[in-house]
Amino acid sequence: MTTTDTTTTHATSNAVTAAGPAPADGRDFRRTAGRFPTGVTVVTTVGADGRPHGTTVNSFTTVSMDPFMVLVSLARGSRLHDQALDAWSFAVTVLAEEQQADALWFADRSRPTGDAAFTGRAHRPAPHSGAPLLLGGVAWFDCAVAEAHPAGDHTLLLGRVHSFGVLSDRPALTFADSRFTPSGALS
Repeated sequence: MTTTDTTTTHATSNAVTAAGPAPADGRDFRRTAGRFPTGVTVVTTVGADGRPHGTTVNSFTTVSMDPFMVLVSLARGSRLHDQALDAWSFAVTVLAEEQQADALWFADRSRPTGDAAFTGRAHRPAPHSGAPLLLGGVAWFDCAVAEAHPAGDHTLLLGRVHSFGVLSDRPALTFADSRFTPSGALS
């Protein structure tokens, strides 16, 4: 058993060594991480100012079935970051394949803030947080922040899910290699 553990560690060590030093600017890291396909979501909250806020997030995952929990990772510089921490709640809409325009809109830092950011997009307030849910999506989760953890240039928000639902049976929007990809066609 010890020999197997040593061999595995040695093989892993060689793979890391063969890869060379970590890039200083992160471009190679982003390119490498981008090979992992993700879903695309819009995370929203209602800020202390009473206005809705949202941003596109692809770092979303379910965490626990008992209790129901999800995790999102928010960049510290994003518009939503401080608003979600102040509200201590958020909602997640999993986008449908045809919602590329919504994903790009909520990723655009030059878009308007507050209600104007949601103009022309069908939405309703989530039952617990009151944060906007985009009705064109495929699923939604309404959460209270259970924990917030600093992680480099991001904050991990662990959300306890108060309510959730399916919006449609359409395919979800996916993202890999810095582009949107059709569901089922990831390579």
